[in-house]
Amino acid sequence: MKKLHVRLYIMKKGTLLIVEDHKNVLKALVQLLEPEFGSVFSLTNPNLIPGQIAENSIDVVLLDMNFSGGLNRGDEGIHWLHKILEHDKDIVVVMITAYGDVELAVKAMKMGATDFILKPWDNEKLLATMTSAYKLRQSRLEIKTLRNKQIHLNRDIEKQYDILIGSSPAMLGVYKTIQKVASTQTNVLLLGENGTGKELIAREIHKQSRRANEIFVSVDMGSLSESLFESEIFGHVKGAFTDAKEDRAGRFEIASGGTLFLDEIGNLSVAMQAKLLAVLQNHTITRLGSNIPVDIDIRLICATNKDLKMLISENLFREDLYYRINTIEIVIPPLRDRGEDTLQLADYFLRRYCEKYDRSPLKLSGKSIDILMKYKWPGNIRELKHTIEKAVILSDSNVLKPEDILFSQLKTPSIPEQKQMALQDIEKHAIKNALENNRGNIARAAKELGLSRQTVYNKIVKYKL
Repeated sequence: MKKLHVRLYIMKKGTLLIVEDHKNVLKALVQLLEPEFGSVFSLTNPNLIPGQIAENSIDVVLLDMNFSGGLNRGDEGIHWLHKILEHDKDIVVVMITAYGDVELAVKAMKMGATDFILKPWDNEKLLATMTSAYKLRQSRLEIKTLRNKQIHLNRDIEKQYDILIGSSPAMLGVYKTIQKVASTQTNVLLLGENGTGKELIAREIHKQSRRANEIFVSVDMGSLSESLFESEIFGHVKGAFTDAKEDRAGRFEIASGGTLFLDEIGNLSVAMQAKLLAVLQNHTITRLGSNIPVDIDIRLICATNKDLKMLISENLFREDLYYRINTIEIVIPPLRDRGEDTLQLADYFLRRYCEKYDRSPLKLSGKSIDILMKYKWPGNIRELKHTIEKAVILSDSNVLKPEDILFSQLKTPSIPEQKQMALQDIEKHAIKNALENNRGNIARAAKELGLSRQTVYNKIVKYKL
């Protein structure tokens, strides 16, 4: 092989590596392309390609397919194309050869080459090709950056949610089902009372699936009015209705490639059910105000606390939609059926809220444990969570006593009067917190608090929030 020949230019943008064993051809290429790139490296010896790529951030490679020391059939060029992409699949490689072999060009393109230039080249065409190659490299890097940001964002979002806790037989069965269905693309229906953690189960299925690094989109169907349904779920184009001032993607389109979680699906009207069914059957959506169909690729998980079979018998839920969303059904047990899981969850929330409110570590007294275990928890995990939060706020010592535990539906006469007076402050704080957590969305705040939307609205007026 011939001696290494390297020239470095610091001009405009990007880094180009030219690999060509004919010095005169190499010189001509460097002179032509140096104004288009910030740095230009050139090699006559392809064996030095790995070192050059490892030492420098190469954006584009212009690679000869035939070297004088090779077989002159393009084999060596194909070999080095493979090596380059093995090192960095986002590097853009443009092949150059004196042989107008279409089969060879097709082979190179199939292996990952971006374009193909024939000798003798046309200067304008070569410049246009290399400029496009650099733009493609920038696009690939931007996509890679956005994907990394999305993965990081998804992880940050996950941190805001509670983790799955519990080792009761009922929950072990749920975990086992999650492991079985997560790696598939099948639709899942989650059933359970309010506050049992259906969204948490949906997120766990997503985390264990092949789509774990893609987006997870959660939609509270119960908070969507019929007039907003199409715009929110399918999106709209500018001018589709009075306030449509710009194009907007719907939840299906945003979730494409990832997982879409439709909570409270039992609250949909029959008309909205029909529109949803059409999308699930055709795997396409059409934005409101548009006639152009958009392909979507989602993993669908739905949840409800309603008896869908009873709704079907009353003609309030479509049977065909039920079977479409219910390939696998997972029933989430209520907290009262989970035994010792109650204490595990209580300890978790205790640590969490001690940290949030900057309290020294607290523990439960024996009597407090008895009270927590005997209570039926009609609000399930959500009620336990808020009960522990209130207890952490009210406690005056490092041990939570029975009088510190205020159940939302159980009045305890032993609670001191002054702490009863403090309940309004706690309630106001809890509502304000929920509104902040949900960016002012009353329906979501009500769901988090385990209250009706009207009740939360009345409290907002009462406390002037």
